[in-house]
Amino acid sequence: MNTHAAATYAKGRRLFDADSHLMESVHWLTDFATDAQRGLIKPLVSEKGGANMRAAIKIAEDRRLDPEATRKLIEHPLISGPKGWGAYGAMDPVERSHALDLLGFEYQLVFPTFAIGQFAASSDSDVVYAGTDMLNRRMADFCARDPRLLGVGYVSLRDPVRAVAAVEAGIAAGVRAFWVSSEPVLDRSPSHLSHDPVWALLEKHHVPVILHIGSGRGLDSRFHNAGHPKVKDWLGGGENLRGKDFPAVAHSAQNFLTAMIFDQVFDRFPELMCGIIELGATWVPGFLRTLDQGHMAFRKSEPLLAGLCAKPSEIFKRHVRVSLFPYEDAGWLIEQAGPEVFMFASDWPHPEGGRDPLGRFDQTLDAVAAPAEVRDAFYFRNFAALLHIAV
Repeated sequence: MNTHAAATYAKGRRLFDADSHLMESVHWLTDFATDAQRGLIKPLVSEKGGANMRAAIKIAEDRRLDPEATRKLIEHPLISGPKGWGAYGAMDPVERSHALDLLGFEYQLVFPTFAIGQFAASSDSDVVYAGTDMLNRRMADFCARDPRLLGVGYVSLRDPVRAVAAVEAGIAAGVRAFWVSSEPVLDRSPSHLSHDPVWALLEKHHVPVILHIGSGRGLDSRFHNAGHPKVKDWLGGGENLRGKDFPAVAHSAQNFLTAMIFDQVFDRFPELMCGIIELGATWVPGFLRTLDQGHMAFRKSEPLLAGLCAKPSEIFKRHVRVSLFPYEDAGWLIEQAGPEVFMFASDWPHPEGGRDPLGRFDQTLDAVAAPAEVRDAFYFRNFAALLHIAV
């Protein structure tokens, strides 16, 4: 690690990053197919990563082979430098470790960017679980050489037996968290009793379940058809969020959490943790009140609600940690919902993370005169609780 802490982006403070990504090459996933899996999943296609994906990958690979170009790249702050494939450490694990030295982050959750889209929506369970195995081994391999890098794998709940096997294999490989869909699978809620063996396994190994943007359905696309010219997203394409998408981005996650709390999943698994990543956080204070209001209104007629171990908002605060977008008001959110919920996240090297997330969060914490213990909770302790890391 970099011994000159004050020279890093973190400037010597403790920062655990709850959201970062690697950028896949065309064959990044399929290169990890076993003989039995070969041919089940297609390489990453250009449409998934944008029209200029192959050109961007080629430029990034050429730069990695050019020491002078690399030297010039890292002369400038990484956090405000090139994003996507052009970012230092986006594709290569050795560079990624050095990038963490320069950023000064003690830990970083690392998510894939496009690979889950290569298999997760398939109607063929063999494809889904082959892709799951390939992804989990690939993520673990990328992070294996640096204990600061915590790889996020994936598991589908479509087949509960195969899901348990996938989690077991992923944990054995080194996966530190599992991304799941927030939507019902087939005819089952995520909170269905048949999924308990998955939650039990995650709890046993202190591995959290994660929801990330893309985990569930967003706004019905028909809301974008209002007779006006079609608008592009803020990056100039059509795949990311647009204005009307943003208020709905966490609706699926809220449904997931309601089911997990009201159906007593967290009661049955009191050490299971859940991370809500890149789904915003401004919805949380109102959602906590809505959970408690629903509990009050329906507990007389619903035995599961009557039997909850605590108020739903209290269960949420024990088990759920939520990352913020850089433009959200961390100070206000902490005042409204408490200091134990929210986490710092950079989303690096994705452009959505902005050019200075730390500076923007600090401004909102300064505005409410947040004390040191509240800042510590936001910047590293809540992440540590999610991952069961001793601090």
